[in-house]
Amino acid sequence: MNRQVTFSLLKKNFRQYGMLVALGAAMILFQALTNGVLMRPVNLTNLILQNSYILILAIGMLLCILTGNIDLSVGSVVAFVGAISATLMVDKGIPSIYAMALALLIGGVIGAWQGYWIAYIKIPAFIVTLAGMLIFRGLALVVLQGQSKGPFPQFFQSLSSGFIPNPLGGEWHTLTMVIGAVAAALIAASEIHKRRKMARFGFDLLPVWAFAFKVAFLVAVVVAFSLVFASYKGVPNILILLAVLILVYNFLTQKTVPGRHIYALGGNAKAAKLSGIKTERVMFWIYVNMGVISALAGMVFAARLNVATPKAGQNFELDAIAACYVGGASANGGIGTVIGAIVGGLFMGVLNNGMSIMGIGIDWQQAIKGFVLLGAVAFDLYSKAKQK
Repeated sequence: MNRQVTFSLLKKNFRQYGMLVALGAAMILFQALTNGVLMRPVNLTNLILQNSYILILAIGMLLCILTGNIDLSVGSVVAFVGAISATLMVDKGIPSIYAMALALLIGGVIGAWQGYWIAYIKIPAFIVTLAGMLIFRGLALVVLQGQSKGPFPQFFQSLSSGFIPNPLGGEWHTLTMVIGAVAAALIAASEIHKRRKMARFGFDLLPVWAFAFKVAFLVAVVVAFSLVFASYKGVPNILILLAVLILVYNFLTQKTVPGRHIYALGGNAKAAKLSGIKTERVMFWIYVNMGVISALAGMVFAARLNVATPKAGQNFELDAIAACYVGGASANGGIGTVIGAIVGGLFMGVLNNGMSIMGIGIDWQQAIKGFVLLGAVAFDLYSKAKQK
């Protein structure tokens, strides 16, 4: 393989994993600046718990952004669904599992309502979801009558604050270490299988040393985090939920026909329609999905606080959008990955957490996050201009 091809492949892989490298660099930087506090097991666990609902929202928001749109209503839907959940479980005494199912259904109805106006009536998504932001924030205030409501049943609380059991025993959380080892093995096997498949079809491949370094890096990250969690209370329940969502939505976007339709719609809506894709239906279901994801995030947030409050979800839509853009999604649509959105969300979470530990005020935190978001979008536009 000539040097030019090798350099091109290395550049492509660096662009793909660049945000992961940036996340690692940020963690190392704040680990030094906070005198080792950032990567303590209890703090890393809290980092996941504190950002779980933003990461969930980022998964749904990515699909909207892939079409060149956004959803400004998700924070208000989080508050509204939390209010509904509290009314059902605290006031009405409905069992948690039934209340949660009903809350997800309500989220789907909200998404269908907004998706109908966007997909079929052709009102811009910005306007529809801005209206939704006002509507559902107001309805959350109506349902709660301006008051907080709780506490929730223990089962519901465990959604966000519980940890998986440790049936294997031991001073450390043995099951967490087993899960980490299995995950690392699956990642290595997947990368090797992908390389063999590419070789079979004649694609250019990374040099063996570069491929080995990439696999070793990914495996080391997974093993390191599993050991950190195992030394505390183990894997949080919410991390299992996040892992399932990541796997499902990554498969949906990368390996299925509906996923390709979403990317086609974002790349060129007119061409997608002319090629036979039912673009209105795709757009409609994207917002139905966003409603369900928002409802799930609303329950996770309410479970963490153990109370429903009308102020819940404020600025969540901005954090979810920022996670997607920082993670490599294009402001013009058609480009972005689920993994990138998650890494972007974690990067923003590490910034928040690290600056908080250092005692930096919320005013400066907001300003720095704004500069990071602006830089991410500017880099995206620069990369596109350079490719032309």
